[in-house]
Amino acid sequence: MSPLITEEELRELLQNPESRRRGFALLVKLYSRQIYWQMRRIVYSHDDANDLVQNTFLKAWDAIEGFRGEAKLSTWLYRIALYEGLSFVRRQRREQELLHDGGDQELLDRMMERLVADQYFDADAYELKFQRALLSLPEKQQLVFRLRYYDEMPYEQISSLTGTSTGALKASYHHAANKIREQLALED
Repeated sequence: MSPLITEEELRELLQNPESRRRGFALLVKLYSRQIYWQMRRIVYSHDDANDLVQNTFLKAWDAIEGFRGEAKLSTWLYRIALYEGLSFVRRQRREQELLHDGGDQELLDRMMERLVADQYFDADAYELKFQRALLSLPEKQQLVFRLRYYDEMPYEQISSLTGTSTGALKASYHHAANKIREQLALED
């Protein structure tokens, strides 16, 4: 949260119909970069991430009247973004299954091609191996690993986002990390 406005002040702006637009503009300004990077780690494509950020804020605007303030604004936005990103990935997976019969390996190859072709992605060979290993994980393990590893999000916050117990999240992260290590060891 910006030192210029507190969470409570922003919440009050959003709850008041007369100041809602101004409050929402502040919300977008404060959180769009974080939401972008959350999306970027899910979809890898700059253009797709930008589209998903816009979709996230459109859904947030539509739902703002129903926001009760039981969670922090950032948690609420992350949850909307998370569902947007996961829905996008599921749609892509279904489309790939309908268009091609190459299964998960073909989807993985296509995602890696998009990642390498992205002008905003600059990585060495090891990072590409790491991303390939990450993409090979089941969806839930990918999600938990990304939120914990990249965002350094506490398990309690991931739990509130996903509705999964912290114990299950810890196990999921542990399994994901082991699978990534094994995959990287095989490629070396």
